[in-house]
Amino acid sequence: MQCPPRVRAILAELGISTDLIDARGLPLCEEPPQLEIAEIGDDGREYRLTPAAARAWREMKAAAAAEGVVLKLISAFRSIDRQVEILREKLAEGQTVEEILSASAPPGFSEHHTGRAIDIDTDGAPPLEIEFERTPAFAWLSENAGGFGFVLSFPKGNRYGYQYEPWHWFFTR
Repeated sequence: MQCPPRVRAILAELGISTDLIDARGLPLCEEPPQLEIAEIGDDGREYRLTPAAARAWREMKAAAAAEGVVLKLISAFRSIDRQVEILREKLAEGQTVEEILSASAPPGFSEHHTGRAIDIDTDGAPPLEIEFERTPAFAWLSENAGGFGFVLSFPKGNRYGYQYEPWHWFFTR
């Protein structure tokens, strides 16, 4: 596996085998040179994406709103260091590496590092839950997101072995 020394050291510290990453075919995800604020959440949190992904997000959100569909960002760019914090928190809670990696990417391998991945929520649905697939927002995204350059990253039975995440979309352009 081609992996920067810093990421390799982080994986070793967390007890994540590079063999596991190779077996799942996880691509290395580098942090972008430039980010911009794509949206500010109701709580004041800034969600950052690459300029192209931010523009596409705003266009997609406006198109959905024009059809009465509410789309909200609940996660966007996440640094490698933040991914390390998330995994450490889960390990401290007693989760095993295998449990964690069924739902979270190892540091260095999260699409969120690229500034082109988003997690979406909508009114009336619990965030980051499978129930999102039963919302008008998911139906709208399934039909229209591709036109804005977004694809569902982790459908059921995805090749990376992650749990199904109907809320997680990746900008491919």
